[in-house]
Amino acid sequence: MIRADQFVGCVLGLATGDALGAPHEGGPLERFVWRCIGKTRDGNMRWTDDTQMARDLADSLLAEGCARPDAIARCFADGYRWSRGYGPGTARVLRRVRAGADWQEATTFVHAEGSLGNGAAMRAPIIALFFANEHDAIIEAATVSAKVTHAHPLGVEGAVVIAVATRALLDRAPVERVLDSVMSATSSSDFSDRFAVARICLEARCDVSPAEVAKTLGNGVTAITSCVTASYIALRHLDAPFETMMRFIIACGGDVDTIGAMAGAMWGAYNGAARLPAIALEERDALVALAGRLYERATAPRPCSMLHPEHQ
Repeated sequence: MIRADQFVGCVLGLATGDALGAPHEGGPLERFVWRCIGKTRDGNMRWTDDTQMARDLADSLLAEGCARPDAIARCFADGYRWSRGYGPGTARVLRRVRAGADWQEATTFVHAEGSLGNGAAMRAPIIALFFANEHDAIIEAATVSAKVTHAHPLGVEGAVVIAVATRALLDRAPVERVLDSVMSATSSSDFSDRFAVARICLEARCDVSPAEVAKTLGNGVTAITSCVTASYIALRHLDAPFETMMRFIIACGGDVDTIGAMAGAMWGAYNGAARLPAIALEERDALVALAGRLYERATAPRPCSMLHPEHQ
C-alpha cells in the first residue's frame, strides 16, 4: 500500500536534489550567481525552476482536477521568476504566455518543432503522484502536461519515462519491474537503446564511474541525455543514502540540478521522507503540505478519469 510518507518523500526528494545540485550547475559564472542567490535570507537552501514548475503543475492539477493544458500554462507563467534559473527557451515561452499569448502559439514561436529539453521530465513525478491510482491516465497526462513547454516527441517521452518510473517506485517495485514498465512506455530507440545499456549495468551490478555514466548515458539538458541517466542513478542507489546518490550525480557533472531533481523524486518515492537528509530547505513546510494534498487527492475514491474530457 502506498504511504503518505512516500508522497512527501517524492516532493521533498525532488526539491532536495534540485537544491543540492544547483550550486554545481553550469560554468563559473552560473555558479558564482548561485552562490550569491542560492540561500534565502534566513539561511535555507533555495531550489530552482525544477521545483517551482513541479509546484505549479501540482497546483494546476489540484485546482482543476485534471490535466488541463491552458490552466497548466497559466500556472507556469504566474510562477515564473528569472531568479529560479529557467532555461532561456522556457523563459521566453512563459513570458509570452504571461503577456497574453496562447501557450500553443508561444511554444511553437520559440521552438518550431517543440523543445526536446528535460523541463517536462523534471516535473513529471507530480503526474505519478496525482494519478497514482489511475495507471492508465499517467502516460496521457504526462504527454498533455509536457506539450505546454516541451512538445518535441523526445521532450514528451522524457516526461513519460520519469512519470512511469516514479509510479512504479511508489509500489516499491524491484528494479527489473521498474525497467520493464519504463521500456514498455518508450516509443523511440533513442530512449530504449540507452535503457538497455542501463539495464545491463544494473543487472550486472557494474561499478560504473560517474565519468562513464556521463559519457555513455549523458548529463545534458535534453531529455534524452538526462532522463535515462537520472533513472539509472536512482535505481542504482535505492538502498544507499540520499547523500551518496547526490555525490554521484554531482560527480557526473552537466545538468546537475535537474538530474538531481528527477533522481531525488524517484528515490524519495521509493524510500519516503524519513530517509531524506534533514537540510534547511526553502519552504519545506509548504512542500510537505502540497505532498499531503496530492496524497489525499490521489487516494480519494473517484468514479471517472482525471484527464480532461478533451484529452481522453
